[in-house]
Amino acid sequence: MFFHGTSKVNNQNHLEIGGVDTIELAKKYGTPLYVYDVALIRQRARQFKETFAEEGVEAQVAYASKAFSSLAMFQLVNEEGLSLDVVSAGELYTALLAGFPKERIHFHGNNKSYEELEYAIKEKIGCIVVDNFHEIALLEELSKKHSWKVPVLLRVTPGIEAHTHDYILTGQEDSKFGFDLKNGQGDKAVAHAFHSPYLDLLGIHCHIGSQIFEVTGFVMATRKLFEKIASWKDELSFVPRVLNLGGGFGIRYTSEDTPLPPSQYVREMVTEIKSQAEKLTIEIPEIWIEPGRSLVGDAGTTLYTVGSRKHIPNVRDYVAVDGGMSDNIRPALYEAKYEAALANRMNAPHEEKVSIAGKCCESGDMLLWDIELPKVESSDILAVFCTGAYGYAMASNYNRMLKPAVVFVENGEAQLVIKRETFEDLVRNEVGLKSKV
Repeated sequence: MFFHGTSKVNNQNHLEIGGVDTIELAKKYGTPLYVYDVALIRQRARQFKETFAEEGVEAQVAYASKAFSSLAMFQLVNEEGLSLDVVSAGELYTALLAGFPKERIHFHGNNKSYEELEYAIKEKIGCIVVDNFHEIALLEELSKKHSWKVPVLLRVTPGIEAHTHDYILTGQEDSKFGFDLKNGQGDKAVAHAFHSPYLDLLGIHCHIGSQIFEVTGFVMATRKLFEKIASWKDELSFVPRVLNLGGGFGIRYTSEDTPLPPSQYVREMVTEIKSQAEKLTIEIPEIWIEPGRSLVGDAGTTLYTVGSRKHIPNVRDYVAVDGGMSDNIRPALYEAKYEAALANRMNAPHEEKVSIAGKCCESGDMLLWDIELPKVESSDILAVFCTGAYGYAMASNYNRMLKPAVVFVENGEAQLVIKRETFEDLVRNEVGLKSKV
């Protein structure tokens, strides 16, 4: 079994994370329970930052908060000196409540409302990543209203899409995000923003995909961007001060996945950007990246309690747990794969192959198919690994399931950072029908 971060088997044959016995966590906080290995998050953050420092370039590493947003997570990101990407007023509100420095907040999104943009401008956050011409018009109106020149990046689609080991040259042309470079939208947007008295055009942003295990796509995107930068330099005298290559760095969910270390992504991107800048005889732009999943994905483990099971002769055995698609929608949504173990019997020999079912009223509520485990018994604690990204972030109250608690563990201590929802929480915003009596 492959362990991430501080995970190990302790002398009681239990899974231990951050120096804390997960069985004790399950007893104290209940299940389902998200457990985050804080030391691993810190390690990943520092690997990205330190590599940029070693390469001698100005950079910002911005946590893509859609992976997992919470007060505690934003506080941790701030402790590590990262910047922060938000994509809604709710994420921005949480960041500000957490005391996150406004100047290091970047606001993304393909349909930011007037109210959201005004909120960001009133708070004078560090940057707004502009996605379309409608947004440019809104920002110019708000800039006039609040007498503040808005710092922006323009998100462009370079015509490259990368996922895992695959990349194609034109895949991202058809995207809901950004200004397309191929059809001239990017040129028009850059010219407008660069000459606008209301916008401070810092530079360009692109994002080419997710779960990327190679650097080829980032290198190709960089070359595409610099082809445009060359023409913008000649035609507009515009040279970006910032180049944001987005995120999408892959993690290991199963043995099939082969991600690169953070340092390799960074070094090869920096090498290409330095080379391209030298060709154009321009200063190396400040390089921004946006790791999300690669910071928190494999730092998260979800603990479940085993309940019922169903044996279908010559077909399979279903083992049900006390959570499912309400706390991890990814298997149902993306056919995502995970690895798991019995946290209370880590070294027990594998004796059977079972499929792990959730308890929601959907046939598609399956967490894992055909996984080998020790003989599974009711009340066992199942640990599903690498659930730190898009688990809690996409959790729902489907079937009126309660959202789980979240615990951070580090150096032998556990801290509850999100309480488990209660039944009262479920109906807190409901008013019901008015009585007709």
